[in-house]
Amino acid sequence: MRLFAYENAKLYKEKTKKWHDSRIKERVFEKNQQVLLFNSRLKLFPRKLKSRWSGPFTVMEVYPFGAVLVKDEKSGREFTVNGQRLKHYFGGEVDREKTSVNLKDA
Repeated sequence: MRLFAYENAKLYKEKTKKWHDSRIKERVFEKNQQVLLFNSRLKLFPRKLKSRWSGPFTVMEVYPFGAVLVKDEKSGREFTVNGQRLKHYFGGEVDREKTSVNLKDA
């Protein structure tokens, strides 16, 4: 009975991995393309109040094995990041100013 349980667990894991891998979309980045960077250091702050994506950044060079050299247009700083932390950016300007909303009694 125990042998069948191990075999069923192995089959389930293989099937789940195949399903998960089929849903992953490969991201191909090219030079001079706009991207957003995932900021994983915002775990201390509530998710609803601050966006986890920062940018847009410009792709300067794509290295083999997924590394990407990006440039921040405002500061001119260039740095290398893992390509899995990037996603394509198709929008316009990003408003980075903080806004406040005053709630009044109705």
